[in-house]
Amino acid sequence: MEHLIELRDVYKIYQMGDEAVHALDGISLTVDPGEFVAIVGQSGSGKSTAMNIIGCLDVPTSGTYHLAGVDVSTMDDDQQAEIRNKMLGFIFQQYNLIPKLNVLENVELPLLYGGVSASERHRRAMEALERVGLADKCKNLPSQLSGGQQQRVSIARALAGKPSVILADEPTGALDSRTGREVLGFLQKLNAEGDTVVLITHDNSIAVKARRIVRLQDGRIIYDGDAHDPRAVVQPEDEAAAGEAREVLNV
Repeated sequence: MEHLIELRDVYKIYQMGDEAVHALDGISLTVDPGEFVAIVGQSGSGKSTAMNIIGCLDVPTSGTYHLAGVDVSTMDDDQQAEIRNKMLGFIFQQYNLIPKLNVLENVELPLLYGGVSASERHRRAMEALERVGLADKCKNLPSQLSGGQQQRVSIARALAGKPSVILADEPTGALDSRTGREVLGFLQKLNAEGDTVVLITHDNSIAVKARRIVRLQDGRIIYDGDAHDPRAVVQPEDEAAAGEAREVLNV
């Protein structure tokens, strides 16, 4: 089976004065269709850089990135924009909804940019809103919704484009814990229905809701495996944290 996402020996190097900063230091990573993967790390670990490359918002300094078999690592801005529109669905921490547009119009917006006909835009947007339980709110403005509902609208917007990959960047960061659990439940439900989800987070308690964790530190992958293995949330030598990890994982 062909990998959906395949990064091979990817470096991202920024020049800061006389110093070369390796935001990514030779990472290799594959994600297959139908996986739910959390990319985890603290500030400066390289997780945001990895998300930008996977999301076709940036290109590697060296190495290759194939998305559904297409080499996107050397594409120009216009080519990347086309790939983003056709193959990637984004869920952001701050929702990024347009205040003056109603819920339906917000979900339709990327389809409008993609040249989808009005009738097809409406059909796909309503179908996506039904999947997140908000079809009855289609005429509401974002300001008339709770934070959790607004995030579900952003999930519907991502789904409407029928993406190959859903990229969720700290999707619960602006929500209270109860609402955050609800949104994570929606992502788990979508994955159970066959969607491929890549979640970016710094929070172990959120990461363990995925099936697989990829942990970054100093631009390198230090763990890649089962989300329910205690090693997924602590470094192997950190015995003091191992007990806490088992509590987080309920093992």
